[in-house]
Amino acid sequence: MHTSTPVIFDRQALRQHQNRVARSLDDFSFLFEEVGNRLIERLDDVNRAFPTIVDLGSHGGMLSQPLSRRAGTQQVFSTDAAKGMLERGCHQQARILGCDEEALPFAESSLDLVVSSLSLHWVNDLPGTLVQIRRALKPDGLFLAALFGGHTLHELRQCLLEAESEVEGGASPRISPFVDICDMGMLMQRAGFALPVIDCDTIPVTYDSALKLMKDLQGMGESNILIERRQTFSRRETLLRAAERYERMFTNDTGRLTATFQIVWVSGWAPAATQPKALRPGTATHSLAEALGATVCGLDDTTGKG
Repeated sequence: MHTSTPVIFDRQALRQHQNRVARSLDDFSFLFEEVGNRLIERLDDVNRAFPTIVDLGSHGGMLSQPLSRRAGTQQVFSTDAAKGMLERGCHQQARILGCDEEALPFAESSLDLVVSSLSLHWVNDLPGTLVQIRRALKPDGLFLAALFGGHTLHELRQCLLEAESEVEGGASPRISPFVDICDMGMLMQRAGFALPVIDCDTIPVTYDSALKLMKDLQGMGESNILIERRQTFSRRETLLRAAERYERMFTNDTGRLTATFQIVWVSGWAPAATQPKALRPGTATHSLAEALGATVCGLDDTTGKG
């Protein structure tokens, strides 16, 4: 990680959280499993073999079996930064590797495929990590990832902010500034990926209470690791006020509370001479945005988080 990169996340705290939850992660892994299954489905649409695969930030090797079963796979590396997650992955069908997503140990042009499912949202230097991934891929190697998007947990973010302001007279950052879909497209282009594709899913999850949601986030190892986070325990009155606001504002027709998880999907290829070439600007007769009914996100767009 470059010294000039702003440090937003406390990576040591992240490892501590992941070590603490590693043994009980099966009780809270439903979202990791759902997004992992969707990632494998997307990968299955790519009709080619990837002999050497890295699962970056694997949550204890959750994807090692489906990746190992793919035709043509020779070696799968399941990486994690936390010791507890590495120990959790020891029984999986992959080579376990301690690896910080901000300092990849792989040689240039050594990998055929890099996947990452709900891990890169905690990286301080995401542009630098993307460049490292692209360099580690062989020509025409594929990068496929899922990250939490900016709309994730917007309900909880709002309720905590308002409750803390009411009870304590001020608010501290509690939920991460997740990546925006338009920003991600720009970052992929700047990292040198060819044929980048960015899209998103929204996964609504319902809960009996906001406190149960907070417990699940803690059990997933997704607690607050912002450098500027409050260093003391939250006041009980603040949490109860946030839970009350959540129930009042975000209860659905069945009486349950809705929590939104936006998943940003990212794919791109390491450049190769055999890849299709883009048309010169202005020569296309129809735009992809028109065909999909999508919103165009230009390189100069500045979209707020959350």
